[in-house]
Amino acid sequence: MEIKINNDILLWAVDRAGLSLDEISQKIPSFISWLKGEKIPTLKQLQSFAQKVYLPFGYLFLERPPEEKLPIPFFRTNPKGTSQTNQDKIPINVFDTILIVQQRQEWLSNYLKENDYDRLNFVGKFRNKSFQIEEVVADIKNTLKLKEDWARELSTWENAKNYLAEKIEESGIMVNFNSVVGNNTRRKIKVDDCRGFVLIDEYAPFLFVNSADSKSAQMFTLAHELAHIWLGESAGFDFRNLQPADNPTEILCDKIAAEFLVPESELKSVLAYDYSIEKIARTFKVSQIVIARRLFDIGEMSKNKFLEFYNEYIKRDFKKKEEQEGGGDFYKTQRKRLSTRFLSYVNQAVLTNKLLIREAYQLTGLKGDTYNKFMREHLY
Repeated sequence: MEIKINNDILLWAVDRAGLSLDEISQKIPSFISWLKGEKIPTLKQLQSFAQKVYLPFGYLFLERPPEEKLPIPFFRTNPKGTSQTNQDKIPINVFDTILIVQQRQEWLSNYLKENDYDRLNFVGKFRNKSFQIEEVVADIKNTLKLKEDWARELSTWENAKNYLAEKIEESGIMVNFNSVVGNNTRRKIKVDDCRGFVLIDEYAPFLFVNSADSKSAQMFTLAHELAHIWLGESAGFDFRNLQPADNPTEILCDKIAAEFLVPESELKSVLAYDYSIEKIARTFKVSQIVIARRLFDIGEMSKNKFLEFYNEYIKRDFKKKEEQEGGGDFYKTQRKRLSTRFLSYVNQAVLTNKLLIREAYQLTGLKGDTYNKFMREHLY
């Protein structure tokens, strides 16, 4: 069965997937012939095309390309690190990931409301208010039940990151660490495209951290996203050169994150007897890049020197790929990708007949025996 499809839809689908005509022609050799009308694709060929451009099959039969809008602001930094733009074209893997997390959030928020859970009073607590940076930082630490020097008591920055993520989840926030779309390891989310995003909701806020990033750098993303929750504004960001977008809220969240991880007074106290970035980073349990950024913040390092250090660090350290998602324990990976708190609510809803098992499969991306084994043996 041959089907004629609007060329505008075909070209839009290719562009949406971030592919060139040469790239799609390598995947679908007959594509140019479809455009010229020399060949008409079969149903099977169109199904294959839709899969290769990550498009819902039904979209191919629309009269014109739909207007797809990201549900949150997304801030991207110019590769040169000089200017920022908001709402540039978002890579399809980032776009689809945000929609997946949004679907989970919508279900969970409705579930919590219907079952009389309390809203989280810290979400948007400082929205449209005048405050000092230190005031927000103190409230975040108090809510998460963190001591002033909590990170110093932990042996490594990895332990500190895991501990912080646990405290965030205990407060009622879902934390997702992932670097692919769902469980599709062929659809990787590049760090330069997205370091993280946050979806605000008074019942079920979600944080997403790109786990392809260095583990120590993920600390800054977590802290930045926490600031967004306390300010009550959703956003996504790429943080190239660890610089915030040219936006008042992004700059403010950046300052809150920096003070949360490396308080200025403590940093200056340490600088009085030690100026080694490596040693200071070990003290505060953050990456050396974060310390360099903080030194730049307080006037102890020039911007040129910071960018030089940043680029050298990326070459030397980031390429080590501190966290590989391709191997390891599948079930342990799912706990991080999906949030154990979110999964516990899904399991609870299924067991109390408030969620169909097939809907649980769709929400989690886990199916059949894999889903059952996870919930039975690996949830807690």
